[in-house]
Amino acid sequence: MALTMFGIANCDTVKKARVWLEARGIAYTFHDYKKQGADPARIAGWVAQAGLDKVLNKAGTTFRKLDDAAKSDLDADKAVALMAEHTSTIKRPIVEYPGGLLVGFKDAEWAAALG
Repeated sequence: MALTMFGIANCDTVKKARVWLEARGIAYTFHDYKKQGADPARIAGWVAQAGLDKVLNKAGTTFRKLDDAAKSDLDADKAVALMAEHTSTIKRPIVEYPGGLLVGFKDAEWAAALG
């Protein structure tokens, strides 16, 4: 199974997800937003598949520190541009796998999707 995990290496949730995959012997490729950036077209695809509210991390410090103009009137296009520029505003981790997308880390959800 070809899996790609997107996130930030020092994020605690990403670390838990990586341990979860490794404990089950599931191979994956890791894409670090901080080092490799985030492709707006890919982010738009995630938003189309999972929904803006699931992909955009409004609870994080980075989003909360943005000025009100950046946070107001967020439609999908504006939010995608915001996430591409401020990668910490993307929910972590995001995993692309054959047949689906996982956003965030929930053990039961991952077990059901990945076995």
